[in-house]
Amino acid sequence: MDITEHINTLAAEGRLLAEAAAEAGTGAAVPTCPGWQVRDLLRHTVMVHGWATAFVTEGHTSYVRGPAEPALDGAELLDRYREGHRSLVDALEGAPPDLRCWTFFAAPSPLAFWARRQAHETTIHRVDAESARGGVLSPVAAGHAVDGVDELLRGFQARPKSRLRTEVPRTLRVRATDTGAVWNVELSADPPRTVRGTGEPTEGAVDCELSGTARDLCLSLWNRLPLTALTVTGDPALARLWRERSAVN
Repeated sequence: MDITEHINTLAAEGRLLAEAAAEAGTGAAVPTCPGWQVRDLLRHTVMVHGWATAFVTEGHTSYVRGPAEPALDGAELLDRYREGHRSLVDALEGAPPDLRCWTFFAAPSPLAFWARRQAHETTIHRVDAESARGGVLSPVAAGHAVDGVDELLRGFQARPKSRLRTEVPRTLRVRATDTGAVWNVELSADPPRTVRGTGEPTEGAVDCELSGTARDLCLSLWNRLPLTALTVTGDPALARLWRERSAVN
């Protein structure tokens, strides 16, 4: 996916999030984020969108803390969310291709990083809002879901702060059954190392494989669907390790 596709996805997902939050009400529980109500989800997302917007518009080249979460509720909070989401989309659409600012893992460019990161951030929180509302979740396009898995495995989990580690080296394979995308995650006492596979049957033996549609993989690996949504083959301990240790902070 290119920058424009990510920005368009961010715009669409953000609107869906607002619609679901309004239908659920800010006091509704968020099943995918235990202990949160929709108001907590909206306040968090306002903060994250504002944080990202500041890097894009102000060009900070080192880490800067995000703004405080707004002490708003109800219709005022929803309006503040919509305003912040629109500001982020406008900032990304208006940013120069050679934008220079801080990012927290490698990307083709800072603009590509923030467009991609906020598209996926907003998609996952849209799922949270829809889980609070109840009913059928809106689709996640296969290409977007594959990119979300890739960002999670090769971006977030490659960072030194990843807790996804094993004392004895093991290999976890992640396979999208509808697109053919494959990732081999090499686990050890160091941060995971993920290699994008070829999808060929001769890729070699692994200790465990998680397979499912790209959408189910993305939402399960982000802990928004249970692992029962996937097919687990091999050692189920690695699937449990993912569930217990993969949370991103």
